[in-house]
Amino acid sequence: MILTFMLLFTILIAAAASSSCPMDLTYVETIPWNSSTCKDPVNKNLCCQALSSIFGIGLAEHLKETSMFYLSDVNTSSTCLSDFKHHLAAISVKPNIVSFCFPHPTQFVTNSSACAGITTLQDWNQKVAMDSPVKTSCKGDLKDQTLCTVANPFGTTDLSTTGCILGLTQPSNAVTRGSSNKRRKKIKLVIMLLGGVVFAFALALMVVYRKWDTRRKKNVHRREVENEVSAGVFPRTGAKWFHISELERGTSKFSESNVIGKGGDGVVYKGTLSDGTLVAVKEIFGLESKGDEEFCYEVEIISKIKHRNLLPLRGCCVTSDNLKGKRRFLIYEFMPNGSLSDHLCSYGANRLTWPQRKNIILDVAKGLAYLHYEIKPPIYHRDIKATNILLDSKMHAKLADFGLAKQGNDGKSHLTTGVAGTYGYVAPEYALYGQLSEKSDVYSFGIVILEIMSERKVFDTLNSSTDSVTDWVWALAETGKVEEIFEESIREGSVKSMERFVYVGMLCSHLVVAFRPTIVEALKMLEGEIDIPELPERPVPLGHASFQSSVLHGLQRSGGERVSL
Repeated sequence: MILTFMLLFTILIAAAASSSCPMDLTYVETIPWNSSTCKDPVNKNLCCQALSSIFGIGLAEHLKETSMFYLSDVNTSSTCLSDFKHHLAAISVKPNIVSFCFPHPTQFVTNSSACAGITTLQDWNQKVAMDSPVKTSCKGDLKDQTLCTVANPFGTTDLSTTGCILGLTQPSNAVTRGSSNKRRKKIKLVIMLLGGVVFAFALALMVVYRKWDTRRKKNVHRREVENEVSAGVFPRTGAKWFHISELERGTSKFSESNVIGKGGDGVVYKGTLSDGTLVAVKEIFGLESKGDEEFCYEVEIISKIKHRNLLPLRGCCVTSDNLKGKRRFLIYEFMPNGSLSDHLCSYGANRLTWPQRKNIILDVAKGLAYLHYEIKPPIYHRDIKATNILLDSKMHAKLADFGLAKQGNDGKSHLTTGVAGTYGYVAPEYALYGQLSEKSDVYSFGIVILEIMSERKVFDTLNSSTDSVTDWVWALAETGKVEEIFEESIREGSVKSMERFVYVGMLCSHLVVAFRPTIVEALKMLEGEIDIPELPERPVPLGHASFQSSVLHGLQRSGGERVSL
């Protein structure tokens, strides 16, 4: 029984000790302030403002003694507010006004999720730079007049402190009682100077918090990227980061015997991954002007694109060494039937049938429609040509080479300072003026259609009379010889259907932007869902010498981005 009583007594003592207020609030009864705002009739706004300042004096003393900006828990806060009521009652202020002004004791409790996690002076010193405006203005302890000439030397409960820093309204006779004119002038000076310091403090705190929060978010994102890269996965896309050693093993150290394609922007190798998967490894040239962040951003865009008629990106690699410098690679799925270019102007079993040509054209149109209308913002490929159309094992076409892809602005035409693409396939308005839109890709698509249907190159170097496939097609169409446009092996096919494809190709590759259909409209025309409008007159032949020189000059002066000639 005695032991039980002693244990209960100990618990009660401990509870009483834990609920005591750590602040000495006796100053509430002696500090000079105009308490009339908290007496009948009570001005609740002014009264609550005054009580916040008075209670803040205790918190300031608590900070000086414990290095804690606020109280430890809700019980302690409630106890301090109860003591606060008691001392206010001693000067005839009704205690219930405290409950009105501070309905939630939690507002004076330490909260690690607020104010950048600063709860102690140690947190402040750790998270706020030593050269911040607050530090440089105050230059040390505010109590030391020699270190900070604008600090008030009289303490937190002094009249000048409560008046200028805490904003307490003074009683009418408080200043005059025992104060000289010299003291008034000093207080005014202190008020002016401290007003500037308080403003600087608040401004600095806001700036410091923003910088700290921005730096914190960047560090979190950087750590997430580093963790994902170390795990071998590109952030948020599923594409893999390959190590150069794996690519070297898979391509026999980039052997010439594994080269399956070359161009002005890079070379493509056939490779085998450690799991036996066949891939195409493209080493990209001419990226000195781009930093790693910009390259990775482009890779992230490309790797998010998922469509049956777009070549999937398996991953990338960025590396550098003293001998070869910085090297960048894109790793794609391997297409066993090569590019469309490999099958044009071929003979025997490799010659494309009419159904294959038809399906390839439709596949390309569907891939472009996805880029233009199903991605926000849309993506313009800018280099549609036969070598960038790859064929899988079932001869399904997939658009490749998104190293030139550029995000547009919701389909609106805009100007670009650098033109990218291949001479002959680039739309005139883009080559000459840098005006890029979805119709730029439509132009290149029209050229590809005419190439597939006729198996003539975009520029026929063997025929001196007409250099451009478009000029040749238009010349035959205007004289009613459309069937002569078809490649010989397919002339026994469906003439009406093939004529439709030729007319759509002519319309898409028209020199006037307004006459070209959108890729969605072109797809519907090809599939016979809508009629083909009457073909407008062709203005200037593309093969005209002056036109060709203007376009070529426009491409060559663009600079900054790849141009294949």
